[in-house]
Amino acid sequence: MEHSGWSSLIPTLAVLGIALWTRKTFEALLGGAVIGFLLVNPAQAFTGLTDTLLKVMQDETIGWIVLVCGLFGSLIHLIVVAGGANAFANYLLRFVQSRRSALLATWLLGLCIFIDDYLNALTVGTSMKKVTDRFKVPREMLAYVVDSTAAPICILIPLSTWAIFVSGLLESEGIAATGKGLEAYLAAIPYMIYGWIAALLVPLVAMRWIPPLGPMKAAEIRAQSGELIPPNSDAIALEIPSPSRENQQKLIDFLLPITTLIGATVFFEIDALKGVITAVGVTVLFYHWRGVLPFAPAMAGVFEGFKTMLYALAIIVMSFVLKEVNDQLGLTTFVIEQVSPWMNKAFLPVIAFVSLALITFSTGSFWGVYAISLPIIIPLAQSMEVDLWLAIGAVISAGAFGSHACFYGDATVLSASATGCNNMAHVTTQLPYALLAGGISIVIYLVLGGIYAG
Repeated sequence: MEHSGWSSLIPTLAVLGIALWTRKTFEALLGGAVIGFLLVNPAQAFTGLTDTLLKVMQDETIGWIVLVCGLFGSLIHLIVVAGGANAFANYLLRFVQSRRSALLATWLLGLCIFIDDYLNALTVGTSMKKVTDRFKVPREMLAYVVDSTAAPICILIPLSTWAIFVSGLLESEGIAATGKGLEAYLAAIPYMIYGWIAALLVPLVAMRWIPPLGPMKAAEIRAQSGELIPPNSDAIALEIPSPSRENQQKLIDFLLPITTLIGATVFFEIDALKGVITAVGVTVLFYHWRGVLPFAPAMAGVFEGFKTMLYALAIIVMSFVLKEVNDQLGLTTFVIEQVSPWMNKAFLPVIAFVSLALITFSTGSFWGVYAISLPIIIPLAQSMEVDLWLAIGAVISAGAFGSHACFYGDATVLSASATGCNNMAHVTTQLPYALLAGGISIVIYLVLGGIYAG
């Protein structure tokens, strides 16, 4: 595939520059996309933008994301209005007696909801706000903990949407027989270094064995004065209504919708869309039967909750538009071409991790990078006699880093939305920890590459 050389980097650099200048995510993505279309064809830039918007909106993946995220918003709205989230928080507060235990409880809950990073981020972020607010935890710290148990955990658990997708790719590449993709995926899990490191850093941060770093330190100081939410968080935050009558709030109003969601998702072969549709339907009927939320207000709540996700969805859609223009400029091809001369048996794992991490961070496309890069890395590893599972683990780790660090990545946006935290504030406070985990991963991949090369 042809590429535009160093100019293919310009849209991504523009997005980063505009985001740092304006502290806005959607506007930065739009600006970067427009600049990209000007580079592709200046005379047809506006047509290119509108055509790509239509193409993206007709994409099956985008349709799935809009429905899943919107209905997650509906389910969360229902749980909050019925008092389920409040009942769950009050139950946890019986056992959570400190800031440290509040953050560790958030981390443990995130470990339990591993099926999908969207489900994880929205469920954990929404349900733990009241708990962490009690102990003056800044929303940036809550968002970091939530985001760190989204993609980093989903790649480590073979019963997740990420694992199912990559398993399919491994089958299509002939690494595993049809129906045996998950078995192959299991062999690569020990080498998904970024997922392990990112997840294990969280309790160290919660215990303050790793102190607040960079912008997170300023957020902690602000929170101690009583200002838990960073400025300019209203646009992305879920509009959480007041819960229903206090005396009717029961823990079952939280547990039944969430267990239905998880159970239905697993039952329908890790299909989050079928899972959330089932959960919304069961929840509406259950709340009507319980008398906490009659049928008509519950159905109105389904639409109200869907609307709260619109801004987050707009960011995700525009990130796909940016991906399209980056593809037209050949960004992925250019980066791979630049790093190819450095490839050898010892350095292949670390180069795969670093280069693909940069691509995923730049494009906000994680599964797309897997689909493009695995057909390249797998035969390359086989020809160089590099341990295949180490190479695959490095590729999957790179996608997890991108999902964790990219400020317009879907899990990042949803973590910010669920915790009511300004998206840019979330990313800038989280980035030092993501880079720390990434740096440790680089060292480990260098060591493992050297060991296997020897």
